[in-house]
Amino acid sequence: MSDCFIGLMSGTSTDGVDAALLEFTSVARLLSTHFLPYPQTVRKGLLDFAGGKYAGDAIDQLGALDNALGELFAEAALAVLAKTRLSRTDIGAIGSHGQTVRHRPAGQYPFTLQIADPNVIAARTGIATVADFRRRDVALGGQGAPLVPAFHNAMFADHKEARVVVNIGGIANVTLLPTERGRVSGFDTGPGNLLMDAWSRAYLQQSHDENGAFAASGTVNAALLQALLADEYFQRRPPKSTGREHFGEVWLAEKLRGRNLAPADVMATLCELTAYSIANAIASHAPHAARVLLCGGGAHNAHLLKRLAADLPQRIITTTEDFGIHPDWVEAAAFAWLARETLAGRPGNLPAVTGARRPAVLGAIYSA
Repeated sequence: MSDCFIGLMSGTSTDGVDAALLEFTSVARLLSTHFLPYPQTVRKGLLDFAGGKYAGDAIDQLGALDNALGELFAEAALAVLAKTRLSRTDIGAIGSHGQTVRHRPAGQYPFTLQIADPNVIAARTGIATVADFRRRDVALGGQGAPLVPAFHNAMFADHKEARVVVNIGGIANVTLLPTERGRVSGFDTGPGNLLMDAWSRAYLQQSHDENGAFAASGTVNAALLQALLADEYFQRRPPKSTGREHFGEVWLAEKLRGRNLAPADVMATLCELTAYSIANAIASHAPHAARVLLCGGGAHNAHLLKRLAADLPQRIITTTEDFGIHPDWVEAAAFAWLARETLAGRPGNLPAVTGARRPAVLGAIYSA
């Protein structure tokens, strides 16, 4: 089996495809990366679908998006490969997370659904593709998320130092890496960039609040923050996971109803919601962790990092780049690693994280 794998990831922010090509030998080496933004029509289609705003037949729309994303994911895989001297025959497999369009692990009939047709990816790239990673865990009673803690453990754990890896994407999640005496755990803490990005689009006409400057210009509204934190998700004990279905723009609009607040104050409060919920999760579940490693787009938000530092005194806060993987590419790298684990017949989930009844080999393999 080749040591080189490609990981493809698109998260809750729904902005495009992250592609990472890694070589796994004695250490993991990031060989190349590529970001492919979604065309505006595709992004709008995904957000409309997620919000229940179907433009006609919902099944037709889902099928078309599945195919379109398959083409885009394949394009991203070929682009990241083209940045190296490797050929498709040098790649063991592509690990494709796909794009989550619905995540309901706690319903009467639990399910999670990711699209980006892996048949299209395998056919266009000529590379075996591993996809549909989450549903086996859900079938075993788990949340199907987060799946990155197993990768975080493989890459960033230190038997002499308790650590926490914090991924701040659309949704934020934490991985608690104890010393050799402990057990790895992790869960989604709540909104990461999702609500801040939505507010930025509404009031700045920008995709995000650059460096948190708009949030820094406002003042946290204590009453709004308390109302946001009153959501039952923050009191729920792990295992737990969430997504746009819960913490979406409708949720925020309900919390803002009847409040006349300056837009900058709302942004400051949303930023504090992310920082506080992450910090509270760490204080409650990893009180002895000495080091916090940040990754995901939120690692670039200077004001958010300032608020995290204030909420996590006496912790060393750094990014995963200090440990070999740039924060922008950790999740894509995780799915390259998960594809490798699948091909080797090794479990990719951690039942202590997801709540599944047992470890399981994840995903399905689509031959080239």
